[in-house]
Amino acid sequence: MATIYDVAKLAEVSPMTVSRVINQKGPISKSTKLKVEQAIETLNYIPNKTARSLISKTTKILSLLITDISNPFFTKVARGAEDKALQLGYQVIFSNSDEDINKESKYIQMLLESRVDGVLIAPSGDHSKKNVQKLIKNRIPFVILDREINGLESDIVLGNSHEGTRGLMKHLIENGHKKIALINGPSHISTARERKQAYIESLQFYNLPVVEALIFETDYKQRSETTIIDILLDLPASLKPTAIFAANNFIAVTMMKKLKERGLNIPKDMAFVCFDDVGPMSDFFTVAAQPAYDFGYLGVQMLVDKIEGNSSQNNRKIVLPPEIVIRESSL
Repeated sequence: MATIYDVAKLAEVSPMTVSRVINQKGPISKSTKLKVEQAIETLNYIPNKTARSLISKTTKILSLLITDISNPFFTKVARGAEDKALQLGYQVIFSNSDEDINKESKYIQMLLESRVDGVLIAPSGDHSKKNVQKLIKNRIPFVILDREINGLESDIVLGNSHEGTRGLMKHLIENGHKKIALINGPSHISTARERKQAYIESLQFYNLPVVEALIFETDYKQRSETTIIDILLDLPASLKPTAIFAANNFIAVTMMKKLKERGLNIPKDMAFVCFDDVGPMSDFFTVAAQPAYDFGYLGVQMLVDKIEGNSSQNNRKIVLPPEIVIRESSL
């Protein structure tokens, strides 16, 4: 593999001159620049980005740390982040925490060692505060996506969980459902707390009782446990729900499969709504669809503004409204 010294020798200039051409710094005559560029092409020389980053103290690399790239929501987030990063001259490396704080901690340490310019992070929960504090301690710019961290102020791009939940609940209640089960995410995640609060407020607004037997907490992973459906279907008739509100798309898919195993027809026997589109089944589910692409796109813009000193504001917050999309699962 050719080195900068090989290029300098072929172009009959100093290694410093080659460096100036590569980094577009300093006065260089057109003829010298042309000789260096021709030598680079002849030798197929690839500049050492690591060495250049040590000099410039920048890598032009951003990190996107999310909980699961297989979730259609985060797939779109990643696409938005990548598109905007390329526009701004940056590259993005992707990591998945799988909702696991220990895995998230390992990735944060790796990112610190890799000298990335900034981090976009969808935290695994409130316990992610210790990981974000490592970024603060090491002066790594960051932007939080999708989930707030209790007790931490930061730049953040969020969806409106309250608005989305109220919209879904309004649709179900105004279509005659009075007993609606909530299958929620874990309470250490802000979106789960917000969706539960809005679920309760919606019931109270319509003067419907809040029944604890209809409220469940599971996880946001693809393989959530399914005994919840058995519990719901075995409730006495006075409590048994006619509709289910799933707090995210992975919960929805898992619970839908279990309902079908029990021989129920959706929506004839049980109406069903959820947050976020669900990939191949998106044309069936009634959802609060969040603009996932914009989460990543705007998050990168906000992050690069911090990195390049284009914003003097701290703790900026962008809240993106969801769209209530009514489909077959609740009609």
